[in-house]
Amino acid sequence: MVSGLPYLDAVAKIAFFVGAYMSKSISLLAAAGLLALTMLAGSLLTAGEPETAAERGYRWLTQKSYLPADFTQDVFDEAWTEWPEPLRTQAKNATPEERRKLAFSRYGLTPRPDDPTRPLQYVVDEKGVWTMNCFACHGGQVEGKVIPGLPNSRFALQTLTDDTRAYKLTHTRPLGRMDLGSLFVPLGTSDGTTNAVMFGVALMNFRDADLNVHKNRPPPKMTHHDMDAPPWWHFRKKEFLYADAFAGKGHRGLMQFMMVPQNGPTKFHEWEADFQDVFAYISSLAAPPYPHAIDQPLADQGRVAFNRVCAECHGTYARHKDETDTWPAKVIPLDELKTDPVRLQALSPAQRAAYGTSWFTDYGKVPNINEPKGYVAQPLDGIWATAPYLHNGSVPTLWHMLHPAQRPVVWKRTETGYDQKRVGLEVEMLDAVPADLNSAEQRQHFNTRGFGKSAAGHDYPDALSEDEKTAVLEYLKTL
Repeated sequence: MVSGLPYLDAVAKIAFFVGAYMSKSISLLAAAGLLALTMLAGSLLTAGEPETAAERGYRWLTQKSYLPADFTQDVFDEAWTEWPEPLRTQAKNATPEERRKLAFSRYGLTPRPDDPTRPLQYVVDEKGVWTMNCFACHGGQVEGKVIPGLPNSRFALQTLTDDTRAYKLTHTRPLGRMDLGSLFVPLGTSDGTTNAVMFGVALMNFRDADLNVHKNRPPPKMTHHDMDAPPWWHFRKKEFLYADAFAGKGHRGLMQFMMVPQNGPTKFHEWEADFQDVFAYISSLAAPPYPHAIDQPLADQGRVAFNRVCAECHGTYARHKDETDTWPAKVIPLDELKTDPVRLQALSPAQRAAYGTSWFTDYGKVPNINEPKGYVAQPLDGIWATAPYLHNGSVPTLWHMLHPAQRPVVWKRTETGYDQKRVGLEVEMLDAVPADLNSAEQRQHFNTRGFGKSAAGHDYPDALSEDEKTAVLEYLKTL
């Protein structure tokens, strides 16, 4: 294990819108002309209206880099030369446009909805320099539709890093922190999940409460494990950022993953206003509606069963404008919930307290829980779109959530397939990960036998009859 600044350099990256007066004595023709000018002026005024905070927040995330660069355009464009066969030959014989689609598919990237020439997950500047942004984990697609704020269930960060690092080594290009850091800290053992919690631990370890860098501190104890990103449209309801009720909600808390050594306290102060806008953007997001037909009488039956068995923890959901949602933000003790414990146990009370007394929480003014006892029962708005489920992303469909004993041991999703019947990812279910796969192919499989990857627990649906489960499944589409 290395220590000090070299170690910090290795892991730190791992872890961004002018009236007219009309006299009563003017002619009808003049009035018509002035009316036209007034309408034109109004349209110009509308077009020239300043950006809202939320609009600025999206622009910061997609157009401004807050981290050092990951790679250049030519590195991304030529990374296919490091792919295994037969993918390499397929890419070699493809057109540039086809090759780009192959690369986006391999790495779990999507076009930006507002600018399809650029990826949503990276800021690409005018020089063709790529820098990861928050949408890498929080910008995904469902049934081929790109939705900012949706968890990116296909992001292959480890594979992308392995390929671009290999290209850089082959062509004597300088390596970046992600290239080096991933040699010491795993980025994720399954596509669509990342070791994000430990990224934060590594980054925070070398900072004091004022975010000054202390390069000679020994590396922290880290429990590597994978996490599934939450949907951002839940943010407006939440009090805490994370599944274990850790880290109270605030704009500064959104800046944690900028703690690379190049970003000292001054940078955080300079960028704080940007992240007030980012906070506004995330708070503005709403769940996407289910795009297919819903059996409303069946869903109404499901609502009754849901409110009896599920609402105590997951809240109630308004059907009409004169109703309001309720969400209790209830922490379920681990010994009752029985889901995978690794996420809860991975952070020590001291590590939680260090964050809770730092600049990120305004030195303790934002609430923080140092010793949480379980996981928060999450809001379920838009749950039809957010597969896979549980905090570690171990359950591929809502049907499997409702049938705990039938959850697959190993599963592999199709690229963009959506299972309307079971509501979630379209998957192939296996007994084990095939032994003859390369590392990138292995990461396309989710193995619930892995450390921190159990699909056990949350067996509350056992209180429902099979007919009630069918009705609840239909009801969940309406949220």
